[in-house]
Amino acid sequence: MTPPSSAATFEFHAATRLVVGAGTLGRLGTLARELGATRALVTSDPGIVRCGHAAAGIAVLEAQGIATALFDAFCENPSTTAVEAGAALARAFRPDLIVGLGGGSSMDCAKGINFLVSCGGRMQDYRGRGTATGPMLPSIAVPTTAGTGSETQSFALITDADTGMKLACGDPRAAFRVAILDVELTLTQPRMVAALTGVDAIAHAVESHVSRAATPASRAFSREAWRLLAHHLPRVFADGHDLEARAAVQLGAAWAGLAIENSMLGAAHALANPLTAAHDVVHGQAVGLMLPHVVRYNELACGSDYAALLDAIGIEAAPNAAGGRLAAWLDGLLVEAGLHRSLESLGIASPATDALAEAAAAQWTAAFNPRQVGQADLASLYEAAR
Repeated sequence: MTPPSSAATFEFHAATRLVVGAGTLGRLGTLARELGATRALVTSDPGIVRCGHAAAGIAVLEAQGIATALFDAFCENPSTTAVEAGAALARAFRPDLIVGLGGGSSMDCAKGINFLVSCGGRMQDYRGRGTATGPMLPSIAVPTTAGTGSETQSFALITDADTGMKLACGDPRAAFRVAILDVELTLTQPRMVAALTGVDAIAHAVESHVSRAATPASRAFSREAWRLLAHHLPRVFADGHDLEARAAVQLGAAWAGLAIENSMLGAAHALANPLTAAHDVVHGQAVGLMLPHVVRYNELACGSDYAALLDAIGIEAAPNAAGGRLAAWLDGLLVEAGLHRSLESLGIASPATDALAEAAAAQWTAAFNPRQVGQADLASLYEAAR
């Protein structure tokens, strides 16, 4: 795929103010006040509550005289049922600010609640882009993991409780007004969580860079995200207390989220979501497993773009060999991360590839893959991952 020229016509949006640095959680109360907040609903999953981050954020808000309510009745891949429960709490509490404090699930849950409280209806009503029906409450993101990039995106990924499939619900009005990137909050991530979220961020950088909707601006962010993540993730795997590496990975994840917001993803994410729905494979594992196979498949369409990513980390490769070289690098990263590289090693010895491929073909992101990918191609990619 040939990159657009500098004269290409495109738009670029960045709705979220980033506040970056160690200790910046302490600014949450004043930032909330700047948005006119007097009552804040905080969404944090139970793990974030247990490790004390939710309490710390609530204390900062309350020190500024802001009343708070906590919603924590959800888990990884928050469901439509959980979001509806959070919206019921919000309607009773009547917040004028929503704070998503935690990983991608906490931030997505905050956006989902915001859709329902601000616009009514059900999450299924908001699938797609630009689906809000009116103004939404201001919101602040405080990520405690480095991976999903939800803090810089206007989309919430919510699992349909009836079908198990993920609903991508997005609107510019759902974007966080502010995202606080306090690297100290990421130090409590267990190594496996850092691996799963970090590999997800890598996939965001790679797929957004070659998306059919990519622009010169989105590629600038995806390329810098890739550089930060590729150089520093192995350091995080080796030493979880490496603050410099943790900060670089956290920023890289945010940049990748901004790249997605201005482009889109591709076939690896389309293939990953059915694995999560049908086999409960954690998203970072699912997308990490499928990404090298998709990169090899895509080489014919975007070898020069893959070569540019490799060049950004000091690896030379001709366009007709860049897909294979990048896929090999990604395979090596999975080994370093301690993640699985085959469906069989995940306990999926006989996957129903046709059914999985049918579900993958229905995923929105498949349409943005740089090389056209149909149901038969997706089935072949699942077979390659066996």
